[in-house]
Amino acid sequence: MSPTLAESAALLRPELAALRRELHREPEIGLDLPLTQARVVAALDGLGLEVALGEKLSSVVAVLRGGRPGPAVLLRGDMDALPVQETSGLPFASGIDGAMHACGHDLHVAGLVGAAKLLAERREELAGSVVFMFQPGEEGSGGAQIMIDEGVLDAAGERVVAAYALHVASALLPQGWVAGRPGPIMAASDTLRVTLRGRGGHGSSPHIALDPVPAACEAVLALQTMVTRRFDAFDPVVLTVGTFHAGTVENVIPETASFAATIRSFSEEARARVAEETLRVVHGVGAAHGLTVEAELESGYPVTVNDHAEAAFAARTVAEVLGEGRYVEMPHAVAGSEDFGVVGALVPSAYVMLGACPADRDPFTAPYNHAPEAAFDDAVVADGAALLAGLALGRLARG
Repeated sequence: MSPTLAESAALLRPELAALRRELHREPEIGLDLPLTQARVVAALDGLGLEVALGEKLSSVVAVLRGGRPGPAVLLRGDMDALPVQETSGLPFASGIDGAMHACGHDLHVAGLVGAAKLLAERREELAGSVVFMFQPGEEGSGGAQIMIDEGVLDAAGERVVAAYALHVASALLPQGWVAGRPGPIMAASDTLRVTLRGRGGHGSSPHIALDPVPAACEAVLALQTMVTRRFDAFDPVVLTVGTFHAGTVENVIPETASFAATIRSFSEEARARVAEETLRVVHGVGAAHGLTVEAELESGYPVTVNDHAEAAFAARTVAEVLGEGRYVEMPHAVAGSEDFGVVGALVPSAYVMLGACPADRDPFTAPYNHAPEAAFDDAVVADGAALLAGLALGRLARG
């Protein structure tokens, strides 16, 4: 009897873990990832894939043609690291100052390579094609949109009928468990930037100047009130002011005060409305104080939405490939954002989380993704590879 996907993936685990650790030692940030790209190309060598490299970014797109005719599906793995100084103490910790795979994208790359190997072994079973999307620039650089502009969704010669991705978690989810949900699974992310401009002066005589600092403080508080009073608690918005700058010395009233905030929303309706409301609030506060207001909203990533049918299919596939009891449905979306939502807006998609918390840590107290001490157990890389391969096989079997 032929081995199952999980059994075949277990045999690949040593080489996939070794690849993951090589990537972890030399993380790269943003859209230009030449070392990572070269490692991916080398790992795919000999599998009989059609490989193309990106023009505006260090992406890799590989197409596997199945033994039988059928549609095309896409599997995505993001590749970029974060500007974080690693403090994990791991023997394969980052050797690059100020860069770390703090979000586990090194496991995503290794898992997607594993899926390519598993599917290449089963080429004759495939009724269609699989597009492997190795993506730079997920961490804020918009790499998914650039790859879409360069044709990744049509790399097999026709538009893919479905797309799948997974994301590892260093905490909150026990090792080996998979979590997902239909509908919104990750938030949209936008940025508000505000500068209030008044008139500088001596700190002893505020009546002669036009002080922007109290108005800026009032604007921050007004935005928090707006979120709680103007938006439905069941279609929430999260607004966090992360920077606030004003002045240079305690006895001088500055001319300007500025702040910036991240805004998270879970529906396109709330996203559009919060854009209008935030600008209205800050301009209103500024006007009340006689200040000039410069405010802009920078669009970031859209809501990542799981197609209901594909989310149900992903849940079934977890049980079939990894075993019963390994899938849990998330009660609500998470407020982190992710540019797989750009793909999901164009083709039916499913995105799931895979627990990668080290066995010796409590997932409910372990450092979470993006922390400098975050650690991900590469024991789960075989699970990720098997699951991605199972999603492609199962979807193509449906035609």
